[in-house]
Amino acid sequence: MTSLVVARARLARTKRQNGVLRFAASVGRTTVSIAATLLGLVTLTFFIGRLLPLDPVIAILGDNVSQEAYDTMYRKLGLDQPLIVQYGLYLKNALSFDFGDALTSGRPVLEDIARVFPATIELATVAVVIGTGIGIPMGVLSAMYRDSLIDHVVRMIGLIGYSTPNFWLGLMGLTVFYASLGWVSGPGRVDFAYEFTIEPGTGFLLIDTALQGQWEAFRNVVSHIVLPASILSFGALAYISRMTRSFMIEQLGQEYVITARVKGMSWARTVWVHAFRNVAVQVVTVVALSYAFLLEGAVLTETVFAWPGFGRYLTNALLAGDMNAVVGCTLLIGIIFVAINLLTDLLYRIFDPRTR
Repeated sequence: MTSLVVARARLARTKRQNGVLRFAASVGRTTVSIAATLLGLVTLTFFIGRLLPLDPVIAILGDNVSQEAYDTMYRKLGLDQPLIVQYGLYLKNALSFDFGDALTSGRPVLEDIARVFPATIELATVAVVIGTGIGIPMGVLSAMYRDSLIDHVVRMIGLIGYSTPNFWLGLMGLTVFYASLGWVSGPGRVDFAYEFTIEPGTGFLLIDTALQGQWEAFRNVVSHIVLPASILSFGALAYISRMTRSFMIEQLGQEYVITARVKGMSWARTVWVHAFRNVAVQVVTVVALSYAFLLEGAVLTETVFAWPGFGRYLTNALLAGDMNAVVGCTLLIGIIFVAINLLTDLLYRIFDPRTR
């Protein structure tokens, strides 16, 4: 009896040790994968930026600069050193989160990104809320009534959302809803009359105006954000509804759905309570990836609506040949995608025991 207890204790201890080893190995693989991804992203962007026919000295000093001033700035930027040396110095600084100064603004790149990124987060967050709130019910209804008129309409909306450029939708939206009907405010985040009355806080104007009790300014901010967020959410809505439809169609063909119907459960309850629960984690993954794409893909929308966010900053940096800003922005985008992928993987492990 004693030997049996000892054997069981040893078996349990071995299982715990194996579990710890598997967890440590998983963390190690994930860490190496993240480091390799970010290193590759920085390396590729750096060398492409250096090989492009753009002159950062001209971007700073202008075309009518003397040769002496040009040579001085050239050496100051370290461009007289071999390319591999420039890369090594940049990588060393990047590890300490020093991406240099933006050539266009003269401020540190991280400071510029911290200034413009809240505007993009606010826009993308409102857009993903709209896209999720409409896209998920559309996808579920499309699967419930497969091959019906509802299904065809949802699929047509998804096709339009995939194929229509955001900049065209933005221009049409401004023409119709702002210039013609006057239902929304125009470009920018807030009217000039309120711009200096809002005290800087979180950087999110919806939150700042609400916390400060400036409800008139809050309504003005909502009036500015509703159109660009709706335009930006159209592509996410199409993707979320399409993927939700696919997940639900697969679930609705399972035996437990037929069993629930035979027992007398209503069709709506079977779909929303049982079938949708089984695809919820997959839908969360789709929403999370959509959010990452919205953060990264808001460039054209921000340009059309003169939205002072991350996408517009990156566009201006590209046009000016400001590679410090471009590489810093690219690395931030990579970090966002890696972080969201890790988050979705964690959600899978929490909510779906089969993946543990």
